[in-house]
Amino acid sequence: MKKIFSKHRKFWSQKKFRYSAYFGFGLLLVSLFANYLANSYVAAKASSSVADIILDNIPVFNVDFIFEQGFMIFCLFVAVVLFFHPSRIPFAVKSIAIFIAVRSISISLTHLAIPPAHSFLDLNNFFQRMTSGNDLFFSAHTGLPYLLALIFWENKKMRYIFLGLSLFFGAAVLMGHLHYSIDVFAAFFITFGVFHITKRFFSTDNHFLIDEV
Repeated sequence: MKKIFSKHRKFWSQKKFRYSAYFGFGLLLVSLFANYLANSYVAAKASSSVADIILDNIPVFNVDFIFEQGFMIFCLFVAVVLFFHPSRIPFAVKSIAIFIAVRSISISLTHLAIPPAHSFLDLNNFFQRMTSGNDLFFSAHTGLPYLLALIFWENKKMRYIFLGLSLFFGAAVLMGHLHYSIDVFAAFFITFGVFHITKRFFSTDNHFLIDEV
């Protein structure tokens, strides 16, 4: 643990690191506000549901715990992982912020309603602000773990953990009929693009990765 705190002191004492991290957190707050506005919009504009080749052939499973509490545990896990890898904080936070911003735009362009037969969701106040249920394209439950897998790709253990979580959450939202199949499958491609866009625009964050050597 002393080694971890030593790494934090090393990085947070650098002005460039602090500014990069603070900018990332500011960007994250802006993207979360954009997500809130987008969800309010799609909640009012949602049209009708459509047929889906996968959902039409599987029953509805109750995945409320996985969708809500499971995703909150995942977010806590990401925070812990970043605590142990402080050099990744600026780039990871910026990547997540851009992911949320891109998704906010995407859900604002597509107004399909959630399938009528779906898993019961007992959303708390926080999740009600983050999701209307009709914010479908693309799946954040699938995309965010995949994004973290790309960020930690060189770390074989973390890569496979996050890839497994991406597949797990993707399967869960389909089993609960909480997303259409296109929302899950497209999440991988869009997230891959988000990662490389962030990598291109914030390439200077790479020099903070010396603690991984």
